[in-house]
Amino acid sequence: MLNKIKIFIAAAVLSGTVSANVQAATITVKKGDTLWDLSQTNQTTVKNIQKVNHLTSDLIHPGDELTIANEKHYTVKKGDTLSTIATKQHVTVSQIKEWNDLLTNAIHPGLDLIIYEEVTTSNKIKAEKAPESSAQKPKKKSESTDKTSQKVITVRATAYTASCEGCSGTTATGINLKAHPNEKVIAVDPSVIPLGTKVYVEGFGKATAADTGGAIKGNRIDVFIPSEQDANNFGVKQVKVTILD
Repeated sequence: MLNKIKIFIAAAVLSGTVSANVQAATITVKKGDTLWDLSQTNQTTVKNIQKVNHLTSDLIHPGDELTIANEKHYTVKKGDTLSTIATKQHVTVSQIKEWNDLLTNAIHPGLDLIIYEEVTTSNKIKAEKAPESSAQKPKKKSESTDKTSQKVITVRATAYTASCEGCSGTTATGINLKAHPNEKVIAVDPSVIPLGTKVYVEGFGKATAADTGGAIKGNRIDVFIPSEQDANNFGVKQVKVTILD
């Protein structure tokens, strides 16, 4: 894991070219912090944080230093090119393309572009070279990387409830969900996520793998939602699950 991760959080939504006057602030990740929590606190999204910082998962660790900066929106005008916009905004064309999922340099008037302020080319080089500072202990870094890759999985998520007709309301581990409707529980395939495991489900929060289901096989989970209507409205989603223990 990088000792330092540069994270640029949305703080304002602006149109056109606006100069940045706000100085970047640095915070240190505390025990229990997650990208989801930080994104909600700072009014941005996990996706934006990952995109700016080249993160392949939502894992962060206590002690990581996170830089809070500003996000703004630039509306493309007639005659604009990515090159001229990049020059005006003091960023690079490749950064603009990455931040906005652009596959080519083609843009058109009216297109809304996300620009992260205070993200200079030197910022990006520093972030990309950060792993070199960890090269003092290559073996330990390798083990940490392997462990990280095993702790985050992408699953197909649906929802279930205990209030349906004929439902017992008791999980495979003995939790009475009718008596404890506020329990954060998911149903899992124990061969993928062992029962009793504490997890963090993207968009759902911290939960316990405490139940199973006949259709829950492989990379699938069922999240428990007390209301039958809310469970039906949940639909089917692709989410990331982080194994906490």
